[in-house]
Amino acid sequence: MLTRRRFIAISAALAPSMALAQTRALHVETGLALGARVTLRLEHPEAPRLAALAMAEIRRLERVFSLYLPDSDLVRLNRDGRLPEPAFELLECLAIAGSVHTASEGRFDPTVQPLWQAEAAAREAGVALSDADRARAKALIGWTGVRLEPEAITLNPGMALTLNGIAQGYIADRVAALLAGHGLTRALIDTGEMVALPEGDWPVRLEAGGSLTLRNRALATSAPLGMTLGGDGVTSHILDPRSAGPVLSPWRVVSVSAPSAALADALSTAACLTGDRQSLEALCRAFPSAAVENAVAA
Repeated sequence: MLTRRRFIAISAALAPSMALAQTRALHVETGLALGARVTLRLEHPEAPRLAALAMAEIRRLERVFSLYLPDSDLVRLNRDGRLPEPAFELLECLAIAGSVHTASEGRFDPTVQPLWQAEAAAREAGVALSDADRARAKALIGWTGVRLEPEAITLNPGMALTLNGIAQGYIADRVAALLAGHGLTRALIDTGEMVALPEGDWPVRLEAGGSLTLRNRALATSAPLGMTLGGDGVTSHILDPRSAGPVLSPWRVVSVSAPSAALADALSTAACLTGDRQSLEALCRAFPSAAVENAVAA
């Protein structure tokens, strides 16, 4: 899956103290999740075993959230319009998405997938999306058409979801919870969005300059032009569900930290549709402990 994380260069600059290096080895494990690079940095005597468990959990969650695995939960939901007995993780992720949708006044909306599909098809054909096709796609966008119940998730006819703006953050959270449950307290999980466990300070360089230290916190970054439709370098991959068009964002890059990576991920995506710093700050204030860490104007 092509996601913005392929095009956002957030890297961790790791500098453990000499005392720490003498008592704990840093184990680094890499892989892929939803098409993006995953890096796990673990400090624990059984780090290789725990890393293997974490990678297995990532593969399991891909079968829930992937838009490309033919029998994933999300693909079946989009195909059938109804998913009986949904995984807890999908329900929880969608509940978080709904809370950000409300707080962002509709800027974050996973039901934008029909518009994404229409834009992608037009670009592949080498033409601009017609007004009629855009109107048809826009008619299928709307969070009120999603019904979340433990027994089933149901979509209005013709609707479809994309969780590109939240799923990788959510997967990072689940991996962090898994590792913490096995007694690990020092780790940095990077699925394209980052989570640091409660012990240890992890210096992180931000893509647009500056740095911060993560401890018991998550970080996500969005760049409207980090990926462009058709690779034209101009048309953002982030679509505005309110206007049904690619976003013309005033931001080149926005980084948000929060207690969870899923929340930070969704907020950083919605932030690209805010018009000024005041609106960006107000969006993050809707959630306790969420904060704008970096916002660089376009």
